[in-house]
Amino acid sequence: MRLGYASGFRNSLVLKPTLPLLSVVVITRNEAANIAACLASVAFADEVIVLDSGSRDGTVEIAMSCGAKVVNTADWPGFGPQKNRALDLATAHWVLSLDADERVSSTLAAQIKGAIANNSDAPDAYNIPRLTQFCGQWIRHCGWTPDLVLRLFRRDLARFSDDLVHERVVVNSSRVSSLASPLLHYSYPTPGHYWRKLEQYSRAWAEQRYAAGQRTSMFRAFLAGLTAFLRSYVFRLGFLDGAMGFAVCTMQSQAAFGKYFELLCLHQKNEKDPE
Repeated sequence: MRLGYASGFRNSLVLKPTLPLLSVVVITRNEAANIAACLASVAFADEVIVLDSGSRDGTVEIAMSCGAKVVNTADWPGFGPQKNRALDLATAHWVLSLDADERVSSTLAAQIKGAIANNSDAPDAYNIPRLTQFCGQWIRHCGWTPDLVLRLFRRDLARFSDDLVHERVVVNSSRVSSLASPLLHYSYPTPGHYWRKLEQYSRAWAEQRYAAGQRTSMFRAFLAGLTAFLRSYVFRLGFLDGAMGFAVCTMQSQAAFGKYFELLCLHQKNEKDPE
């Protein structure tokens, strides 16, 4: 914890503690391949917190060796609730929320430090553009760029939504700005990484919509897939990313189809075998 000085009784200087300026929070599960590089990219932060949910691949040990404060949870409540748990562990005035497969470049780090410098007229939160890599290629179209994500915010003014997947930061302020340098997202080094995330997200999305009473059909799933491909490949210029752009748009189409199909199967299963 950093220390600051304040004038005390009879104009004497009294040493008093001040809050750290920046906390970085990361939630993890089996992220041994990513966590060290992620944490190294935010070595400038005053506090780094890793909230882990049952990793068995050495993630916890690696995070601790990088100097992070690591906390373990026995359950998995969904992305939004888990990120709020991590947020509750932070003590700094500002919070930067990262995923384990994201990296902060030196340029972005300088912009973050400048943004959170003591300034009463500064915004209360910042969007950061995110640049995502797919199988070794940076994807600059397909609807992936620009991908503005709100990740930097004052701790006392923000919470994550309670969504099980595709959570978002909700800020109790209208003073929101954007940084210029992108957050580097190494999310899909192989197609297998995409399929694993797709399965996880589709299941969580379907469970959330099922709980809300939403119904669907095979035609709705087909239409979602077709619309997703046309939107990303044609209207969002995915063809400009070449062969990888076509692959990304095709997979996005499958993802859109898959989540509605998952919801359809969930309804059919529970109607056939009610509890």
